[in-house]
Amino acid sequence: MKKVIATTNAPGAIGPYSQAIDTGSFVFISGQIPVNPATGEIPEGIEAQAAQSMANIKAILAEAGLTMDNVVKTTVFLADMSLFADMNKVYAENFTAPFPARSAVAVKELPKQVLVEIEVIAVR
Repeated sequence: MKKVIATTNAPGAIGPYSQAIDTGSFVFISGQIPVNPATGEIPEGIEAQAAQSMANIKAILAEAGLTMDNVVKTTVFLADMSLFADMNKVYAENFTAPFPARSAVAVKELPKQVLVEIEVIAVR
């Protein structure tokens, strides 16, 4: 079974993909960039951008009936690894132990020239 999860409380997909897919056991959330779904604006600075990406993830999880406690794996894409420490502060504010597994990588460029994109996998 494959069910699309979509909410207007997070930015809509900007391509041929879904905000999230629910397989019944797992929810796979596409990478969330820091776009405010109400205004379309992107905040400035890595901490504000990481917080907005997390807010978008929380909105999609809520639509699926889940919370951040259900997240088992994250992937963080950064525009530059020099942003890691400041992103990590915000990241730590959004999860509690036991923390999800995580990968964090720097990439050449992200959509809309944002500083961070975060994707997650959650389990029911």
